[in-house]
Amino acid sequence: MINAFVIRVNGDTLAERARLKLENSLPTNIVLQTFDAITPDDVDAMMKKHKVTWNYPWYNEEIDLATGLIKKAYPGADPKKRMACFMSHYIMWHNCAKVYKSPLIIHEHDAIYYSDDSLPIVDFVNSKYDIIGLNDPRGATRLHQVYDRVVQDSPGDIVRAPSIDQQMVPQGIAGNSSYYIEPSGAEKLMDLTRKYGAWPNDALMCRQLIGTLGQTKKYYTYVQGLQSTTST
Repeated sequence: MINAFVIRVNGDTLAERARLKLENSLPTNIVLQTFDAITPDDVDAMMKKHKVTWNYPWYNEEIDLATGLIKKAYPGADPKKRMACFMSHYIMWHNCAKVYKSPLIIHEHDAIYYSDDSLPIVDFVNSKYDIIGLNDPRGATRLHQVYDRVVQDSPGDIVRAPSIDQQMVPQGIAGNSSYYIEPSGAEKLMDLTRKYGAWPNDALMCRQLIGTLGQTKKYYTYVQGLQSTTST
């Protein structure tokens, strides 16, 4: 068995319905708990508590001199929602490394499993990757057809998160909707946050900054196709 969490906005009816669909689709070896997402009203206090500083543009794009990566602004009506999304994941990373001290699976509320068959957790643990994307990229991320082709053409059941664009563009896993993470992977993400500041979580969690970022060749989850709670 493995502990898993779903991040959802408390009091959001659509998010709760989506969470219930996720819960009803769970593999037999997952124990799911709910994590109440950090809200825009609380994000400043949470960032101060965890000594996190936002360091990502809200408009246009810029070159990050420390990493050599392009930081391109994400669309969104409320910057605080983007920051709150990051902090929800950040606290999950903190809990993985400092509280549970064991692997976790982290879901956003719009994730759902294809099957209730057991996940191959032992294979995840024995792989060389300490963060592994579980989500189907098709329709869930940019250049999803390229992402899928590179993954399927790579040898092994768990492969490195694919390169699908120019080296200067951060490239991670598909949407960060579902991923397995070990304490060592969580520590890396927190270290990156301390070193480079907070970015949108799917930009910071990229193959250029984390060499142990993987993706399962078999896709275990997909997104429910709901309206984003971050970009609206």
